[in-house]
Amino acid sequence: MRLPVVFGLLVGCALIFAPVNEGCGPGRGYGKRRPPKTLTPLNYKQFSPNVAEKTLGASGRIEGKITRNSERFKELTPNYNPDIIFKDEENTGADRLMTQRCKDKLNSLAISVMNMWPGVKLRVTEGWDEDGNHFEESLHYEGRAVDITTSDRDRNKYGMLARLAVEAGFDWVYYESKAHVHCSVKSEHSVAAKTGGCFPGGALVTMEDGSRKTMAELALGEQVLASSQSDGGGRLLYSEVIAFLDRSPATHQRFYTIATDLGVELSLTAAHLVFVTDGNCSGPAAGGELRTVFASEVLPGQCVVSAQGAGRQGRLSRVSGVQVQDDAGVFAPLTRHGTVVVNDVVTSCYAATDHLWVAHWAFGPLRVLHSWGWPMGHQAEGVHWYSSLLHWVGTCILDPKHFHPWGIMGDDR
Repeated sequence: MRLPVVFGLLVGCALIFAPVNEGCGPGRGYGKRRPPKTLTPLNYKQFSPNVAEKTLGASGRIEGKITRNSERFKELTPNYNPDIIFKDEENTGADRLMTQRCKDKLNSLAISVMNMWPGVKLRVTEGWDEDGNHFEESLHYEGRAVDITTSDRDRNKYGMLARLAVEAGFDWVYYESKAHVHCSVKSEHSVAAKTGGCFPGGALVTMEDGSRKTMAELALGEQVLASSQSDGGGRLLYSEVIAFLDRSPATHQRFYTIATDLGVELSLTAAHLVFVTDGNCSGPAAGGELRTVFASEVLPGQCVVSAQGAGRQGRLSRVSGVQVQDDAGVFAPLTRHGTVVVNDVVTSCYAATDHLWVAHWAFGPLRVLHSWGWPMGHQAEGVHWYSSLLHWVGTCILDPKHFHPWGIMGDDR
């Protein structure tokens, strides 16, 4: 029982120093327009964050080179944004190839560049490298790094360009050379695990009046259908959405889509926890017979908990197939009960670790903050600060074998 005690102490200390005063309530100065954020250019040879590129706090460890003949080549996507100029000196289109995360951040940066300097565009001088022009462990070989300038090649702008790249969400930015700025991102795999369990924007939840809403339409404070027990085996009830552990409407992500014999399909990220059982799928679901597995581990023939025509108790439904597909938006609502019914399937709100009880217990302080009416620092977009905090604490004290295989990023210890 030492694990919960240590975990509680760490979380408690973190909560003491957490920026809970930056919540979304009116507070002092309500009605006043916030002054525009002051942007400070990066200095030459400065990098942000101030850690090595391939570490946990930046873009994470390398995963190996991607070639046109490798299976992972399908992870790269071309960027045809007309607001970005690609040097493409190899004349192969390689500079346009990158991971989806890198593409999203680059497109966001392109808008910032045009807003900062009207008439100027973002320029990419190096993207994915298939010719061996970079050092052995460069993230250019994985489509996770780009070297950038402005279209007018005005080197006086590059310090601010680096700052804009930081603001656009690149995981590591380095004012590497007088001639360019280097930017890189985390791998798609590690991001999926770190941000935990997410559903696509079009996934449906059931509201208290019986209507349906998409994840993209769901708001804090609304009541959604859920299970009364965190292990998925309880009675069905309506539970309040108290936070979004992740909310990224514009992000494209890879999801595991689980189809059942009742004709429903549920899409989740790989590290999301799902309630399953083996064997006979007839009859109601009971918590004692259910276990939690990652979405990427669900197999045809297993049973999931369905709320379709189930009355007050979920019933078992057999998995008829699982496939991987890309979709838009990533949303991770947290309810009071730690469960949520999505597309008529009872799922957990948690992810990344197979210790369901630890995950449910660890989010207890957030529920307490909510019940006391304290500001919780809700984000308009991105990962909730508390979720990021728990992931960091968890990677420090839990055995890596209890995390999803993609859950430990850049672990160089």
